[in-house]
Amino acid sequence: MTTKTTPFISLLLLFHFLSATTAQFPPITNSLLPSDAVSLLSFKSKADSDNKLLYALNERFDYCQWQGVKCSQGRVVRFVLQSFGLRGTFPPNTLTRLDQLRVLSLHNNSLTGPIPDLSPLVNLKSLILGHNSFSGTCPVSIVALHRLTILDLSYNGLTGLIPVNITGLDRLYSLKLESNRLNGTVPPLNQSFLVVLNVSSNNLTGRIPLTPTLSRFDTSSFQLNPNLCGEIINKACSSHSPFFESPNATSPPRPLGQNAESQGIVVLSPPSPPSNHKKTGLILGLSIGFAVLVSSLLCIFLMIRKNGSERNSKETTTASINDENNSPEPETSRNVGQVGESKFQVETKVNKVQVEEIASQRMMKKSGSLVFCAGESEVYSLEQLMRASAELLGRGTVGTTYKAVLDNQLIVTVKRLDANKTAITSPEAFDQHMDAVGGLRHPNLVPIRAYFQAKGERLVIYDYQPNGSLFNLIHGSRSARAKPLHWTSCLKIAEDVAQGLAYIHQASWLIHGNVKSSNVLLGADFEACLTDYCLSVLADSSSVEDPDTAAYKAPETRKSSRRATSKSDVYAFGVLLLELLTGKHPSQHPYLAPPDMLEWVRAMREDDGREENRLGMLSEVASVCSLTSPEQRPAMWQVLKMIQEIKESVMAEDNASFGYS
Repeated sequence: MTTKTTPFISLLLLFHFLSATTAQFPPITNSLLPSDAVSLLSFKSKADSDNKLLYALNERFDYCQWQGVKCSQGRVVRFVLQSFGLRGTFPPNTLTRLDQLRVLSLHNNSLTGPIPDLSPLVNLKSLILGHNSFSGTCPVSIVALHRLTILDLSYNGLTGLIPVNITGLDRLYSLKLESNRLNGTVPPLNQSFLVVLNVSSNNLTGRIPLTPTLSRFDTSSFQLNPNLCGEIINKACSSHSPFFESPNATSPPRPLGQNAESQGIVVLSPPSPPSNHKKTGLILGLSIGFAVLVSSLLCIFLMIRKNGSERNSKETTTASINDENNSPEPETSRNVGQVGESKFQVETKVNKVQVEEIASQRMMKKSGSLVFCAGESEVYSLEQLMRASAELLGRGTVGTTYKAVLDNQLIVTVKRLDANKTAITSPEAFDQHMDAVGGLRHPNLVPIRAYFQAKGERLVIYDYQPNGSLFNLIHGSRSARAKPLHWTSCLKIAEDVAQGLAYIHQASWLIHGNVKSSNVLLGADFEACLTDYCLSVLADSSSVEDPDTAAYKAPETRKSSRRATSKSDVYAFGVLLLELLTGKHPSQHPYLAPPDMLEWVRAMREDDGREENRLGMLSEVASVCSLTSPEQRPAMWQVLKMIQEIKESVMAEDNASFGYS
């Protein structure tokens, strides 16, 4: 006789399962339960030994209201159980049946055992398993998760190699593997989107590959791996490559003191023979005494000469006044006025000459010299700069940029201004302008350290930024099938650039004048920093226009002699923001009315519907910035406020999704 199972009996079985404290029952497979609910309950049966998750299924889709679960159209898309005190294992063939899962986070629990095969989760974007006690090897199955943007396996007990095929996760934005027991080498990561990386506190060995992606990060991403080496962490490898040897083996080695002192190390010379100590001291004492005597005599001579000159000048002036007083004076007010006017003209002329002499002396002192800005210490000389090895980085609108490596191993960027384009600016005007621009200091501006001018040659010296430009990040090494930057990267970069522009506009009367992706460099912490700011005003606006720059120009400045303004900077920022969102160079942007802009941005990307609202907000900012009329565009500080409000909204939404209050 066949027994028919009723829904009531199924519910009784389920309640009996939930009341068990040992949670050691086989996975539930009752066909009356939705498959996603079965997957969640099967996971709970092994991972929740202390029955922390109070799951109850009274209605068919109640599981969508369970703790940490979020559904879309009845399917689980997010499963976030951060800091729930879970104790147990991560059973295989449970959560992997949630084929619509986008976010899986089990952060900060007490789960043990190996991480199961997760390759069936083809739609997974965020995998966060950090701060548990997982063991075994780093799961190779993660390389199959091609949509993954965040991977966090930190603070576990994982061993073995980092899967070399992890380089195939080309959308990866954050990779955290610190505080495990991983060994082997660092894979040659080359993901364009990667902005968070930490493999510290492992047992990794060998040279860190010098890829453009890994070069963005500093020693903090690789620390506490004593057997790692390479240029990125400034630690020489033990190989005897001729690359690290002197190019001329027969030339004498550079004195040790030169390199060591440049790094703040005091190098002691070997002691002189005792028999020479007294002789050396006597010679040194006589030399110093003679120098002091000559200096004293010279000072006395100059003071006597100065006093004599002042006395002669005073006697001459007194004689002139006496002659005027002793001469017969006509009794007309006109002649009295002429005498007073003559005295005033003489004094004015003297003052004017003094001012001109001071200005001339100041210019003579600066001309032909390396002038350091904003009180910067003179850490190198013009001679060192001229001896530096130079590497061409690129040619821009107003000049050519070089990477210069000085003999003390300091690396700087040198901008050599085009003499023909900047000839309209006088030496005095250039000096005054660079004094003002060189004083600008902001985290999102590449600081100008010094400048130089002499005989038509003009140089501007910046800090060197090793991580390249935003242009290269968007368009450089990315394959034809690569997607635009992740929207979170777009938001961060947009805020950084807006911060820098708003500072320029508000801290001075200056403008950038040449906003474009190649003039946005990536700093040590991958922050976006503006360069080449405030230099375009020095150049002749009628000179040949760079075609790459033309697309960023505001309509009111095209084919006219009108100078750029703060509102034209805002226009260029709007174009740059569209470039970030779409991955398309501005020369490829179609002319769009504001209502059509979001549709075009969406067509250029493949983000899921969840990101549409966020993309819409950023597209709206780009739209209002690139309005045709400059009067209708917002000020840069208003643009920055819009972006920060979007950021706050996104953070609030994410915190709510992860269960933070």
